[in-house]
Amino acid sequence: MTHMSAPLDSVRLDYSSLSKFVDSLQAEGRYSFLRDEALAKMQVSAEAFKKAVARLVAKRRVAMPKRGFYVIVPIEYRSAGAPPPSWFIDDLMHRLGRQYYVGLLSASALYGAAHQQPQEFQVVTDRPERPIIVGRGRIRFVVKRNIKRTLTTEVKTETGTMRVSTPETTAFDLVHYISAAAGIGNVATVLAELAERINPQQLVEAARIDGELAHAQRLGYLLCHVGAKKQSKALADWLMTMHPRRVPLRAGGFVQGRPIDPRWRVIINEEIEADF
Repeated sequence: MTHMSAPLDSVRLDYSSLSKFVDSLQAEGRYSFLRDEALAKMQVSAEAFKKAVARLVAKRRVAMPKRGFYVIVPIEYRSAGAPPPSWFIDDLMHRLGRQYYVGLLSASALYGAAHQQPQEFQVVTDRPERPIIVGRGRIRFVVKRNIKRTLTTEVKTETGTMRVSTPETTAFDLVHYISAAAGIGNVATVLAELAERINPQQLVEAARIDGELAHAQRLGYLLCHVGAKKQSKALADWLMTMHPRRVPLRAGGFVQGRPIDPRWRVIINEEIEADF
């Protein structure tokens, strides 16, 4: 009996120590921690930590989006299994060693331009990364080559800050990654609300950084389509100096005999069913 009770007492002690460690972090306003950090603080073996953290995960006290990275779950999010990704995305991306920003529909929602709450938290990063399921939430990653030059801003969150695309960058990304933005109709719907946050000169700067004239042409056409001609004028003037070729509104779609918008040199090969 003595031989069996010692390991059990040890597990209870390690679980209690980890619980206190988690409580102390939350008291400081922290909602994530690393495995190595906990091991150093508790001074226990890796195996003991593994068993202790498994109990906390089972109780939904912590969640594990990535191996070695843990998120503290406050009581109001126990049923959801995890707090919103905005609470820990900055810490997670630093843990992964990735450049990133919150973008697309998630950024649009932060600017009050989400027609409906996004079904996933969308993050733009520099290398491929599989989707992450944490609690009821899903984090989707989109890869962008020139992320270092992309215009972003720092936004406060409940636990710190996170990088978010500017309204102008968000508009370009919606057109660039149109499938991730739920199609052209939804992009037009979001742009109708996002337009009031767009700075015309910053939109031109975002176009230069994006580097794809076709994206600028499609975006300009869509902005005009939703009544944001004022916000798109500087972009149209800039495009005239670039002498762009004709491009289809829907890449890869049928173009023969379709009407052409002369201002943006966009072949209108898809009907836009926006909800605004």
